[in-house]
Amino acid sequence: MSELVTGEAVALELRPARLPSRMLAVLLDLAVAGSAYVAVSLGVVVATASMDDAARIALSIASFLLVLVGGPIAVETLSHGRSLGKLACGLRVVRDDGGPIRFRHALVRGAIGVVEILMTLGVVACVASFVSARGRRLGDVFAGTLVVRERVSGGQASPVPLPPPWLAGRFQALDLSAVPDGLWLAVRQYLTRMHQLDPQVGWSMAQRLATELAARTGAPVPPGAPPAMYLAAVLQERQVREARRAFGDGSPVPGASQASSVPQAPVDYQAPAPASAFPAVPAAPEDGSAALDVPAAPRVSSSAQGSRSGTGFVPPA
Repeated sequence: MSELVTGEAVALELRPARLPSRMLAVLLDLAVAGSAYVAVSLGVVVATASMDDAARIALSIASFLLVLVGGPIAVETLSHGRSLGKLACGLRVVRDDGGPIRFRHALVRGAIGVVEILMTLGVVACVASFVSARGRRLGDVFAGTLVVRERVSGGQASPVPLPPPWLAGRFQALDLSAVPDGLWLAVRQYLTRMHQLDPQVGWSMAQRLATELAARTGAPVPPGAPPAMYLAAVLQERQVREARRAFGDGSPVPGASQASSVPQAPVDYQAPAPASAFPAVPAAPEDGSAALDVPAAPRVSSSAQGSRSGTGFVPPA
């Protein structure tokens, strides 16, 4: 799937953090964790004054693991990739596909970080970041994560359009377990950059992505639906499931309707794109060759047509 995600799209959507900013974030996190560790150690020394040496050593090791290892893991899990240092530097840890990290990702990063950051004073992490094309350390490689920059100018951020009402919620029973992270990333990259692509190239890319996504999920593109609408509807269903897992009780995301409840995550959905942002269907070539086979949009009621104007999609002519 790497050929479907152009370098231009990746550079705009997921901006890997550079080593200086990551080092600064790590130093801030270590300063906070070190201060907490000193305070806890002093408390342990006072509390274990009457104990033997073996008990004091055991409690010292436990406090080290709890504060310097368990603390960062808990913070990254609860904040979905934002530690205090990363928050100050405008960074965030995300999965390879741009989604929010979970406990297992933070656990792998924290466990390997003990070796490559604490025990080697960050030398191994710096070398790995220099070698990696996206600046990932060993913990990121094994956890399948990436540290990205969140603070980008408003002109560089593109909204991901929401599907039309007649497609929203249609794929609730779909099995998405067979879809790899690379394909999710390719779909999201296309949806955020489709209005900047050549119409024929963009339509061809949407068809390729929709074909592969349909093969992975077993759900074909609905008759009359442009492939980009199908991609947006399936991607939204995945985000709804991620939100329900995050909230734990299966309730919809606060502040969003049940038909379009999308979490504010690293793959943050913004307000629906205006209709002009959706690329027009490519016209027939001037040399008289056959035009792209574009299916007609299904007929909907006037009320549905009125609600479709805010989805960011324009049915093909």
